[in-house]
Amino acid sequence: QVQLVESGGGLVRPGGSLRLSCAASGSIIRIDAMAWYRQAPGKQRELVASITNAGTKNYADSVKGRFTIFRDNAKNTVLLQMNSLRPEDTAVYYCNAGVVGAEWAFNDYWGQGTQVTVSS
Repeated sequence: QVQLVESGGGLVRPGGSLRLSCAASGSIIRIDAMAWYRQAPGKQRELVASITNAGTKNYADSVKGRFTIFRDNAKNTVLLQMNSLRPEDTAVYYCNAGVVGAEWAFNDYWGQGTQVTVSS
């Protein structure tokens, strides 16, 4: 079994910054793509940013130039640096990872979510 544990959410003023962290642990042979999604009240979950194990990154248009995703493969960790935060970034942020685990089985895992609130 694999667990994803997120940290770093909180309350921040517009224009401020936060860094989210997600660490994967358990029976891991390899982690393929890792990503951050978010879900605001009354809205569908949406992709914020993703990164492959080779380092190729992809961002939602709404966060380009403000958010940066990066990962530490040695620590099975993915981070999301969020700058110039806006009230519309308020959401629960979820970590996602595609993991090859025990017996070479591939599964998609999700973290429990961390709340980010941008408000003055």
